[in-house]
Amino acid sequence: MSAWTAMAEHLSWGRYLAMGLMVLAGAAMQGVGGLGYAMFCAPLAAIFFPELVPGPLLAVGAPLALLAYLRERDALNRQVAAATLVGRVIGTFAAAGLLVLFSAHALSVLFAVLILAAVSLSTLGWRVQPSTTNLSIAGVASGIMGTITAAGGPPFAIAMQHLAPATMRSTLGVVFFAGTIVSLTALAWVGRMGSGQWLLSLVLLPWMLGGFLASNRLARHVSKATIRRWLLGTAAVSACIILLRVWL
Repeated sequence: MSAWTAMAEHLSWGRYLAMGLMVLAGAAMQGVGGLGYAMFCAPLAAIFFPELVPGPLLAVGAPLALLAYLRERDALNRQVAAATLVGRVIGTFAAAGLLVLFSAHALSVLFAVLILAAVSLSTLGWRVQPSTTNLSIAGVASGIMGTITAAGGPPFAIAMQHLAPATMRSTLGVVFFAGTIVSLTALAWVGRMGSGQWLLSLVLLPWMLGGFLASNRLARHVSKATIRRWLLGTAAVSACIILLRVWL
């Protein structure tokens, strides 16, 4: 039996429609705010569509991140992108060392509390300058959080909240695309991204494209202040979800 036939037999039209609407909404969120796809889709998929976690969701997210970069590539600040990417790589490797010294639950709680504190201070007027140093630190924190909790976006939301929206979206597109390719390579290497997972990703791509195309018009009309509120809100919700997972 081919992978395509097996998928068709086990995936009803209703289930496919629900998956597609989830991906469409997540893609539209990320297209407007620079992040949100993983935060929205991953918890829902873990509960209702476990066959999408982690490979197919990542495989759909990779072209989404690339499209976000290509749409606003002229706004990319290469120095910002380089600092963020270097920090992300360092943080990914640092997570392995931290997990030897501390439990994943303890580190998850620590980072979630720090993110909530940073969001609170930001709403009270604390201004994080998007300097290369701060963005490198955010990249390290994102690499650690992403490895330990699968939620690497909140540190970027804090550090990039005062960047121009187009620069922020293109930078995050580069960072998320590079990180996703590394993750997919690792999943394929250990046998967790086979033909069935790739086919499932393929049939969800039209929904991702629809959500991203819908974000094209929205992104041009959303103010910088609204984007900032979206970033801080996304960071806060992600931190709360992490704490809820640990508590449960």
